[in-house]
Amino acid sequence: MRLCLKKILLTISGATVTFLLVAFVDQQRREEGGGLSGRAARFSVSPSGRGWTKGSLDGGGLAEPLRALYGYLAALVPFRRDAAARPRLPAPDLARKVELRDVFIAIKTTRKFHQSRLELLLSTWVSRAWEQTYIFTDDEDEELTIRTGHRVINTNCSSAHSRQALSCKMAAEYDVFIASRLKWFCHVDDDNYVNMRALLNLLSSFSPTQDIYIGKPSLDRPIEASEKLPNNKTRSVFFWFATGGAGFCINRGLALKMAPWASDGNFMNTAERIRLPDDCTIGYIIEAILGVNLIQSPLFHSHLENLQLVSKSQVQSQVTLSYGTFENKRNIIEMKGTFSDDQDPSRFKAVHCLLYPETPWCP
Repeated sequence: MRLCLKKILLTISGATVTFLLVAFVDQQRREEGGGLSGRAARFSVSPSGRGWTKGSLDGGGLAEPLRALYGYLAALVPFRRDAAARPRLPAPDLARKVELRDVFIAIKTTRKFHQSRLELLLSTWVSRAWEQTYIFTDDEDEELTIRTGHRVINTNCSSAHSRQALSCKMAAEYDVFIASRLKWFCHVDDDNYVNMRALLNLLSSFSPTQDIYIGKPSLDRPIEASEKLPNNKTRSVFFWFATGGAGFCINRGLALKMAPWASDGNFMNTAERIRLPDDCTIGYIIEAILGVNLIQSPLFHSHLENLQLVSKSQVQSQVTLSYGTFENKRNIIEMKGTFSDDQDPSRFKAVHCLLYPETPWCP
């Protein structure tokens, strides 16, 4: 019975091939008889053997039509069999990889630190992210503006280190970021070193659809704030916030949700509601109002922590570093042997040469 069935199938297949071949050749001869000269447009098998591509076949002869027809029939069946047997792999999530061009980096500074602090940043990590880095300050500086390609924003905020002045600059940072249409907002201070490779790796680890607020808190517990309510009433609110001194990042989706409390001057009004500085206000909006939790990361560092605990072997994986004083002592990363203390008091030059040894001024 099986042998008989097999013969019947072979007979049907042979008849089908013969019919298609005759029809193919007959059509070709009709076109030639109709006075078509030169080469007539045809569909031939693609180099992969998996489909038809538009090409040209010579008008006369039978060999080429045979090759085309048999090539297509021979390639079609194995392809379908392979496609059915092979499991389908999910397409790679290319949208998840964050590139430098996706990130908006805001440096908050003041006029008196343009030389002593910004000069160091411009010669180190900012040189690797010129087009993505914007400097928010409180006075005009034509030389700095030209050097950075007009990426200096004079906020006209006070140069004082008060919560009002700090919130004024943060409000400007937020509005400029929203206008930029970039995917990520990262804030740092003028005493931070940003490791761009580590930053991009970190941001790429999150889903594009997730609300992200990431940084390091300066406290070991949520901060308590007294929130103003109507009729001169107040209530206590508790929330985590990422200290601005270590830097923090927010993705665009979450930043847009902050708009009612942060855009067009509303940020300063929100800061007054809890009477706390700018970084606390960011945490208040995101955690207390929007209900999104801070992702606490050990990869961000401020001068408020003991930086000597960060070893040289760990530097390449850290997102931000800092320098300053801690418990009345000099607080820097331990990077011996590259530059002297006088040449590199912050150790940012040594860090930069470790990450980018090809830099011309590195030893």
